[in-house]
Amino acid sequence: MSIEVKDLVKIYGEQKAVDAISFSVAKGEIVGFLGPNGAGKSTTMKIITGYLGQDGGQATVCGIDVKDSPLLTKKKIGYLPEANPLYPDMYVREYLDFVADVHGVKDKRNKIEAVIGTVGLGPESRKKVGQLSKGYKQRVGLAAALIHDPEVLILDEPTSGLDPNQIVEIREVIRQLGKDKTVLFSSHILQEVEAICDRVVIINKGKLVADNALSQLRRQNNNTNTVKVSFKETLDPQQLRQLIGVQKVSQPTALEWELQTDQPAEVKKQLLELALQNNLNIVSLQSEEQSLEDIFRNLTS
Repeated sequence: MSIEVKDLVKIYGEQKAVDAISFSVAKGEIVGFLGPNGAGKSTTMKIITGYLGQDGGQATVCGIDVKDSPLLTKKKIGYLPEANPLYPDMYVREYLDFVADVHGVKDKRNKIEAVIGTVGLGPESRKKVGQLSKGYKQRVGLAAALIHDPEVLILDEPTSGLDPNQIVEIREVIRQLGKDKTVLFSSHILQEVEAICDRVVIINKGKLVADNALSQLRRQNNNTNTVKVSFKETLDPQQLRQLIGVQKVSQPTALEWELQTDQPAEVKKQLLELALQNNLNIVSLQSEEQSLEDIFRNLTS
């Protein structure tokens, strides 16, 4: 395994920021690392990258113990932290040249040009870092993480500050990189995780609460769907709760209803019958498969 975490523990005072979590990530795998604010995601990433020591357990990268050989593991890792540390007075190429020297990169001129092309920095590459927008600063940070061609990429909120077009571009970059690298990818934009990750690991209050493919998580979480229906008329919510297969009923607006169910086709059929029997006019009727956001809320709320 390229990344392996076993019974990892980190304690701050009386609080266990990371509470005996274990997971692994193989080469060629893109894994989404999720959790609410304060769950321990960034702490775990800092431990894996050797920037922070653990109080218990073990973290290995490419078979190397991070605690025993932090410098050796750093050579294997490309890290983009959430607070992207850059030197605003340096030019983009100057900064990447500096980072390449830190890593001892050979043929650095060609490597710099290649990585600028990979992350789409070309139009802004002759500016000072401090003159760039937040989105382009993120690209500089990603370029710095890639400059030494690492085996493992650890990306903490890599699409933060990007506009929708840039997000799509960086998403494709990460997807391509994931073909021959190991990628651990943290984001609060769950649609991004859903779009590019093979698997998700979810932690809450320092504990591991899920580690599986999204399809498996849906099955484990009752494969719940949401049927959304809106009427022209008002009705008693008890009429909806009595429908076969309905697990929960909520009302976003006065005439709109959301019904959670594992039998969406049957529920939609009953709604049509209910409308006919009670002279109700259905404005819209649709069902949505359980999203990663729904699963996330169920596991961390």
